[in-house]
Amino acid sequence: MVEQFVGKWTLVSSDNFDEYMKAVGMSFATRQMGNLAKPNLIISVADDGVVSIKAESTLKTTAIQFKLNEEFDETTADGRNAKSIFTLENGKLMQKQSWEGKTTTLEREVQDGKLTAKCIMDDVVAVRTYEKAA
Repeated sequence: MVEQFVGKWTLVSSDNFDEYMKAVGMSFATRQMGNLAKPNLIISVADDGVVSIKAESTLKTTAIQFKLNEEFDETTADGRNAKSIFTLENGKLMQKQSWEGKTTTLEREVQDGKLTAKCIMDDVVAVRTYEKAA
């Protein structure tokens, strides 16, 4: 059921993202870059079930590949070395990242043709909204 996420998505709004980046522990300089970046997400699924998520912006491009329900090592856009696992729960693509005793959750969901990414760290919640590119 990952198919609904497949495509190219353009960031159209970002709420509370600076506070989320702060909660995760990013430096001021990294947060400034993160706030400037307007990434396009390119999501695809290979025949063998490997999901690819590529985030492209003028500042940086990052890419991860994974299979659902299989933990993997991820180097995040800000350089953290995390263990990540993706699951599909009630139509939401859930990502759990753990590093240095901390955990953050990213909930991706497609509704009304928009992809929302809810970024949760402790009691801080950021919401980033993407629209499908034509």
